[in-house]
Amino acid sequence: MASHRKPRTRILTAPGSRRTAAGLTTAALASVTLLSQTAEAAPRQPQQNIEEVKQKVDDLYRQAEVATQKYNAAKEQADEQRSTVDRLLDDTARRTQKMNDARRQLGTYAAAQYRSGGISPTAQLLLAKNPQQFADRSHLMDQLTGAQKKAVSDYQEQQAKAVRQRAEASRSLDRLTETQASLKESKKDVQDKLAEARQLLSRLTAQEKARLAELERKKEAEAKRKAEELARKQAEKERKEREDRKQHDTPGQGTGSGSPDGSTGGSGGSGGGTSDDGSYATKAAKALAFARAQMGKPYVWGATGPNSYDCSGLTQAAWKAAGVSLPRTTWDQVKVGDRVATKDLKPGDLVFFYNDISHVGMYIGDGKMIHAPKPGASVRVESIYYMPIYGSVRPA
Repeated sequence: MASHRKPRTRILTAPGSRRTAAGLTTAALASVTLLSQTAEAAPRQPQQNIEEVKQKVDDLYRQAEVATQKYNAAKEQADEQRSTVDRLLDDTARRTQKMNDARRQLGTYAAAQYRSGGISPTAQLLLAKNPQQFADRSHLMDQLTGAQKKAVSDYQEQQAKAVRQRAEASRSLDRLTETQASLKESKKDVQDKLAEARQLLSRLTAQEKARLAELERKKEAEAKRKAEELARKQAEKERKEREDRKQHDTPGQGTGSGSPDGSTGGSGGSGGGTSDDGSYATKAAKALAFARAQMGKPYVWGATGPNSYDCSGLTQAAWKAAGVSLPRTTWDQVKVGDRVATKDLKPGDLVFFYNDISHVGMYIGDGKMIHAPKPGASVRVESIYYMPIYGSVRPA
């Protein structure tokens, strides 16, 4: 008897269907495996090399300072050229007024000639009722002719000078336009470098920022150690110089001058006791007092005070307070005064950094300086060894 049970349906009985099922299963397993591997790999991404990040940020800040010095130079040049252009335009206006006065004088003579009718001297003699009147009139005409010649000469001279001054003013305006374009380019360069540095720092994790801070602390500690070593050597040198002067001043040494010409025996570099040293120390004290009063004010590129400064803006303002005029940029300040070895530094001396001379600070003694460091920092005291030293000058 036939069975009345419903036949059991086989799932995916076709061979192709079996392969499809197997393929789906394999794909699913592969997807799960891939996701698993990706999840495991994510935490293992290599951490950033903080030393490289720090070097990159430091380089960007230094490049920004180079661009800042270019900006400062261009701004100073633009200000000078703007003053020159204003002066030339004022001179041109005055010269044009003189030219117009000369032109009016010529017009007066032309009108007089027109009124005389242009009659020849012979006709005037024949028509004259009184020869004496003609003689007087001829004498007057001779005088007018001489004055007219002078008026013509004055007009031509004023006209030529006005043309030259207008041409000079035009050239100065062209130079000013070029300088302003350079100024704009340097400004954008500074802003781009600083933005890139900020972007690098903003991408750091909390752990990376902690590692970066630790690197900074190590760098500062090493710079401090070198500053203390310099301070020790300078103190030892000063002690020996005092002892030498004391020996020269002992009784039985004649005038106590220590040499036939009456000199104290101190060296020109760091020895004390000479009037020049005393004068410099007085000026340096005023400059340093001004610089210290700016402590805590922010670094702002291109700033010269009174609320913010860049590095060369601070040194310029400080020495100005002492009556000494310094140029605007580090590149020009390094050329002022006398070069000084690091071991012979005195308070007030300017210390320049990096081979491109992009930074400057003012020495305060004990291997330290006061300076406007970089964007995001304020005027502060720091070891001169925090950055590679290029050289130093005594500006007064």
